[in-house]
Amino acid sequence: MRFQKYFIFIFLLPLIISCSDETEMESNNQMEHSSSLEELIKHTEEFKKEIYSYGNGIHVAVGYGIANSIMVEGIDGNIIIDASDSTYEAEIIHNQFKKINSNPIKAIIYTHNHGDHTFGTSYYYNLYEDKPQVIAHESTDYYMERILGILNPIISKRSTRMFGTALPEEQLINVGIGPYLGVGNSPVGYIKPTITFQDNLKLTIAGIDIELYHAPGETNDQLFVWLPNKKALMPGDNIYRTFPNLYTIRGTTHREVKGWVDSLDQMRSFNPQYLFPSHTRPLQGTAVMETLTIYRDAIQYVHDQTIRLMNKGYYPDQIIEMIQLPKEVASSPFLKEFYGTVRWSVKSIFNGYLGWFSGNISELDPLSRLEEAKRFSTMVGGEQNLFSELEKAIKNQDMQWALQISDRLIALDFQVSKTKKLRATAAQTIAAEATNPNKRNYFLATALELNPNFESTTLLPNTKELLNEISMDMFFDILSVRLNPEKIDSSQYRVCFAFSSGLKRTITLRNKVAEVSSIDSECNLEIESDDQVFKETLAGLRKPIITVASGTINTNGESTAFLRFLGYFTD
Repeated sequence: MRFQKYFIFIFLLPLIISCSDETEMESNNQMEHSSSLEELIKHTEEFKKEIYSYGNGIHVAVGYGIANSIMVEGIDGNIIIDASDSTYEAEIIHNQFKKINSNPIKAIIYTHNHGDHTFGTSYYYNLYEDKPQVIAHESTDYYMERILGILNPIISKRSTRMFGTALPEEQLINVGIGPYLGVGNSPVGYIKPTITFQDNLKLTIAGIDIELYHAPGETNDQLFVWLPNKKALMPGDNIYRTFPNLYTIRGTTHREVKGWVDSLDQMRSFNPQYLFPSHTRPLQGTAVMETLTIYRDAIQYVHDQTIRLMNKGYYPDQIIEMIQLPKEVASSPFLKEFYGTVRWSVKSIFNGYLGWFSGNISELDPLSRLEEAKRFSTMVGGEQNLFSELEKAIKNQDMQWALQISDRLIALDFQVSKTKKLRATAAQTIAAEATNPNKRNYFLATALELNPNFESTTLLPNTKELLNEISMDMFFDILSVRLNPEKIDSSQYRVCFAFSSGLKRTITLRNKVAEVSSIDSECNLEIESDDQVFKETLAGLRKPIITVASGTINTNGESTAFLRFLGYFTD
């Protein structure tokens, strides 16, 4: 009987859904409420530079950079949880911590791979002959190498925009989870973890009982720190005082939203009395469980409602107009959209489950950007008319439409200089009204880049010390993804490398791809080099011509051929 009732309910469900779609669309077809710009300015108070100290021996440095750094006092040494985003900031923070307790640092724990938590580590590492342990999840170094390696150019560019690192100081209000990103204050100080774990790890350091748990959320390698004797929880970036970045516009792998909820539930199971997030200020008392609960409920709501509407056949652009947080949830100060947004999250959740195809057949194989622009231009009476529509949109303060028109004019290569100038105006106007700092900074930075005199800077400059922390295999991966197919033919060509460490790698060019392997037979070129010299040459710290000519890299008499080979991997 129970099965029969269940079957009838499932059978009737499509009829119930089809009758309610139109009403639901009308009732929910509104943009989510956003806070005023004044609230964003006020939000900066959350990052007032201060050391928060507690009687349980825990101290949190807030406002010294985008991420907090936490010190836990032990018996004969201290522990640092997240080492800040630069060695410059790490030194400033450590000088403040030493005023409280000057014992040596015995361990550094990474809550995850992001540079604002890891790039200050070498400052601490170089302080002591007895090096502190560096502890992280087993996948942290993999994700770090990918950011520093094959994805470095695009992630650096998009991070520069999102965090506004190139903006004039007067344009930057904050970055949502901190006052600013300071990775450019000093060379990258990342150190590889020396202790890793898979699911959980319990250990005692300097008399402190520590429990670490893998907790996927903002990153796949995220962990949280639980200090059972102190009832203290360090959740990393799985909670902070703003709606979470379930998707970040600088670009990221899919963030498993349901897993994020599960991670927060695991944290709640410990009933913590202290919460020390890696961004924004600490919490204690009853506010801890209340905040963890409403935060996980907000994430689950967006996840579940997105899935519900996906299953009803709606496209992502429709769903983003249909989901708003319930008022009782949206009113929480921890869920103002100062970092992530519901709209961006919906798109990411959809893509995570179903991929990039929305299901709309017009989007499966659309016209090229150029062809679409040509037809649009013809439809409105020609390119000049299209440009006039852009000017009209700017005059009418219809700035989003102006951006979309400018896309077509740039594709058509029509009045590009004037179009970019108007596009910059539209971007600046939208940014001035944006209450989400990620969007605001990204638009302002893009407007800045549209200036023909703009000069870009490198967010993560290479240093010898940093290169030492990156595996040789990552350098070969970088070569593989930077092969320029226009510079080579499809015939096979093999270059074999032997390094001073004993490592051997081969690159085989074939069918306009670069296959990396350990095969070292039948080589067209045989190259011998010190590992570090090779890394520095590829990273631009050494000039290839001089390095090869001096014999520092041994080409066995084939220097011209090797330099030509390296040229295949440049634009």
